[in-house]
Amino acid sequence: MKRFLDLADFPREEVKDMLSLAARLQRHPQPSALAGKVLGLLFLNPSLRTLASFQSAMMRLGGTTVVITPGQGTWQLETRPGAVMNEAAAEHVREAVPVLASYCDAIGIRMFAEGRDLQHDLAETGFKMMADLCDKPLVNMESAANHPCQALADWRTMDDLHVPERGKFVLSWVNHPRALPLAVPAATVHMAAMRGMEVVVARPEGYALPEPIMEKARQAAQRCGGSVRETSDRAEALKGAHVLYAKEWGSAQHYGDSETEARLRKPLGDWCVDESWFTNADPHCHFMHCLPARRNVAVADAVLDGPRSVVIREAFNRMVVQMAVLYRLLRG
Repeated sequence: MKRFLDLADFPREEVKDMLSLAARLQRHPQPSALAGKVLGLLFLNPSLRTLASFQSAMMRLGGTTVVITPGQGTWQLETRPGAVMNEAAAEHVREAVPVLASYCDAIGIRMFAEGRDLQHDLAETGFKMMADLCDKPLVNMESAANHPCQALADWRTMDDLHVPERGKFVLSWVNHPRALPLAVPAATVHMAAMRGMEVVVARPEGYALPEPIMEKARQAAQRCGGSVRETSDRAEALKGAHVLYAKEWGSAQHYGDSETEARLRKPLGDWCVDESWFTNADPHCHFMHCLPARRNVAVADAVLDGPRSVVIREAFNRMVVQMAVLYRLLRG
């Protein structure tokens, strides 16, 4: 394995094999497996779990990390092709990425959506440009329309909890003060479909996921024995659900139009998860969220702090599965 950019790049059995490796590395640590190896982490956007989990994963395998956060101890970086660099950025990624790669054995890049042009972001234009500059093993630490490490951790979390592979998985839009990227919902709906689940996307009118994201998930479901659909009927979506995965995202219809987006979401304050959402769900329905979560905007305290919530386990599993990813990248 040379790159970990998208779960869709791997057959289902290979993903399950990676999850098995993660379990073995957790049960039987290998603190010298990556001794002498260096992982470069380039963060063009903020992080808590991704930064800490990758550093911890690499250290637990005996390696080390170099973290670059442009503008914080390093030059600000320009990412635009053909830019006239007469503003704050002093260095272009066309030089920065190859230089960082030359010092390291593998690279991780985190680069969010620009949030202006939907087709540009769905095509992963920015991340692909960065990837083309790297000649070392590469990890997607969240791009414009994908977050495979989070998706892999969520799959493992459901395995830990013995959620049936053919169980019902509801990805629900939840409220947020502003539009957020599509990376996590896109990765999540595809992951659950690839696991073979009955996947329902619950969202208010105006927040349907873009068709390329849904079609990719439907194809995964067809191969793996699951199903995928969308609805604005939240109660119907949650009937019998084994998992409620809450996530915020912006309207594809009004992508990049912050004023229209704000008007659209203004009356949607009731899309904040509270215990009433689980009335007709499976009695043991779990609440999942990738974090960070806006308390009492996206999810009520009582749910986030309650027995249904497995968000801390999800966050821990980021480190566990990333150990397996790094092992595969650097040990084979």
